[in-house]
Amino acid sequence: MSAIPSEKLEPPRVGATLQSLRQAQGLSLDELSRRAGVSKSMLSQIERNQANPTVAVVWRLANALRVELSELLGGERPAAPPIEVVASHATPGLSSPDGLCRLRILGPIELAGNFEWYELTVQPGGALESAAHEPGSREHLSVLAGELEVTACGSRHVVKTGETARYAVDGAHAIRNLSKKAATALLVVLHA
Repeated sequence: MSAIPSEKLEPPRVGATLQSLRQAQGLSLDELSRRAGVSKSMLSQIERNQANPTVAVVWRLANALRVELSELLGGERPAAPPIEVVASHATPGLSSPDGLCRLRILGPIELAGNFEWYELTVQPGGALESAAHEPGSREHLSVLAGELEVTACGSRHVVKTGETARYAVDGAHAIRNLSKKAATALLVVLHA
């Protein structure tokens, strides 16, 4: 049996790659800790190459960052395709409990919490009511068909087809369809 040089036995150092991926996604150590179920102190030690994570920890971090395990271990990011197409059936969506409002999530998940955009469909009588976002956050609502009433900052305004409303959302706000026809809009959320 031949001896294996000791340099080949050293585990891969994932610290710089982990930090780069985390920062590229705009995640704090706290947020990544919450997503991955790994303590903040352990993450800090891994990023400073003061600790080598177990395979289970690397797997949880890769899942939390939505990257391949090999990318985190190898430090190389696979080339993105020149054009990425998401099929209509693969576009995630959310519906209000009463089914009168539907949001199709158009933005990539890695931008969630920073910059989000949706296709919003509101049936007659439907309302999308939201709690306050972070101070300084804003929404941009562009109505594509129909009309929607926006309530924000103590004001109300009816936004008609072809119009865009821009408003602060650091307080409770709502989008309602008071008409007798369904309305469709693009909704962009810019978090502070």
